[in-house]
This record gives sequence, C-alpha cells and structure tokens, in this order.
Amino acid sequence: MNEPIFLAPVFQERIWGGRKLQDLFGYDIPNELTGECWAVSAHPNGQSIVKNGAYQGKTLGQLWSSHQELFHSDSPVFPLLTKILDASDNLSVQVHPDDEYAGKNENGELGKTECWYIVDAEPGAEIIYGHEAQSKEQLVQMMNDAKWDDLLTKIKVKRGDFFYVPSGTIHALGKGIVVLETQQSSDTTYRVYDYDRKDKDGNSRELHLQKAIDVSTVPQAYEPVSYETFNQKGITITQLVSNEFFTVQKWNIDGTADFTANPKYTICSVIDGSGQLIAGDKVYSLSKGEHFILPVDFGPYQMSGTLELIISRE
Repeated sequence: MNEPIFLAPVFQERIWGGRKLQDLFGYDIPNELTGECWAVSAHPNGQSIVKNGAYQGKTLGQLWSSHQELFHSDSPVFPLLTKILDASDNLSVQVHPDDEYAGKNENGELGKTECWYIVDAEPGAEIIYGHEAQSKEQLVQMMNDAKWDDLLTKIKVKRGDFFYVPSGTIHALGKGIVVLETQQSSDTTYRVYDYDRKDKDGNSRELHLQKAIDVSTVPQAYEPVSYETFNQKGITITQLVSNEFFTVQKWNIDGTADFTANPKYTICSVIDGSGQLIAGDKVYSLSKGEHFILPVDFGPYQMSGTLELIISRE
C-alpha cells in the first residue's frame, strides 16, 4: 500500500488540562480542561479513526486486526500509543508497571514504558523524575511522612528536551509543559501523590500506594540521555532512544529529503512547520498537528518543506 494512513485524534479531559492543544496545534478541543490528545491509538479507551483512503472511517484497532499486511508485527495488539499532553497544571506524581506486573494485576494490560519530547515549556517549568530514597523502606517512610519535597527529584526543562521514562520511574509533568509522548499502549497509572486536589465532584482522587511501592525502582536517579545525529540531503535525523519497546527519532526537514521503502511501519507526528509528502504522483499536505502511519514497505517517497517530526517504530 503506497498511501499514508492519516489519523483523527481522540481528546481526553483531565483535571490538569487546558487550551494549549488548540492554541498550539489548532485542534478543535471539546472543553477547557483538555489534557490529552491520543494521536495514534488503538487502545480501547480511545481509538484513532482513519481519515483518508481505502480504510477511511475504520479504527486503528480494526486495521491492526484485519489488515496485518500493513504492519507485519508479531504483537497481538497495536503496541504503541502517541499522545500530546497539555499540562496546564501539575500532573499527579505517578509510576507505571512493567509488562509482567501489569499482565498479572491489570487484566493482561501491557506495562507502560514511555518517553517525552518537550514541545513547549513556560519559563521555569520543571518535571519530577526519580526520587531520593535509597531503599523501599525509606521510600515508604518518606511517603507516609509526606516528605514530598525531600523525596522527589525535580528537573527544569525547556523546548527540545527529551526524557526516557522506563516503567518503575516515579515521575510527573509540571505546570506549563506540553509534551509529545511515545509509550507502550497502556492506560495503567499508579497515583502516588496528587497535591491533595479534589475532582469536579469535590472528592479526593484515588491513590494507588501499594501498587506504586510494588513497582517503583529503588534507588532511582535521572541519567541524561545521549543522542546520535545523522545528516543527509534535506534532513537531520536525531535518534532519541531505541530499545525493546520502541525506536524514537526526531526528523528536521529543510528542503527536500528522499526516502526508500522501510521494512517496518512508521508512526509520524508533525510537531512544527509545514510541507508535503510526495509518493509517486500523489501529494499530501503536511502541517503542524498531523499524525499518520506509513505502512510496511511504503516508498520510495519524499518529504519537502520546513518540518519537525517525531517518528516512532516498534
């Protein structure tokens, strides 16, 4: 199939959400507490819909189950989930399980290893990444004593920063940050601390302390990642991370870049700029906020214009 699969996102309301998904990307968001754009998703809690071509109107999950020729994957479910998050307020401090723990305790759900590309950050914005406890006993004691400022490690962030967040990492986005998140296709989160906030009904949000303690990595400290960068005509490719769960790259296109067919399907998110995707005699417009999949063996093709994309593959 020499046709890209463009996807319509699903929006999720969150207590910490805002309006930046509309302000930065032009999305028609449902309300002023829109926290998440599930841009490329086959998860049952929010499935992307195909916008074009022979499969228009189908969910990504339907494509995965009925048209494996597009993907050539051994995974029983679409394994990745691409989101854009608007943290207009602090997210809860949380941690995610790995595949083994989630499989046993969350009805066979995948674990959740993820990574963040910082799309936008207000001055002074920071994330929580890791903690200072040196043992599970110390972790539990500091949680019980509510010594959050002593326990949690904070890091200031700016646009263009990247963070790999493996399962077991205690973490949170802080107020004023927009990220593109690539993650395993999971919606399992164990909430550790939520700033004593109330939901819209006046109730304290549920915490999951025992499960969080079970899965948290101890000790745990932030280790900066290193990047590999490749330059060729019209494009700079930055390899952000590559592991058993996903490979994530940033593509900066300035001019025209030529590509050959790729043996793996490719998830593409345009996070800035505009341009075109040219395949044979077909031309597709690309603009900020578009998300699409290039199926297996798509190509050869070109991308032209001034574009910044986040690319992921399983």
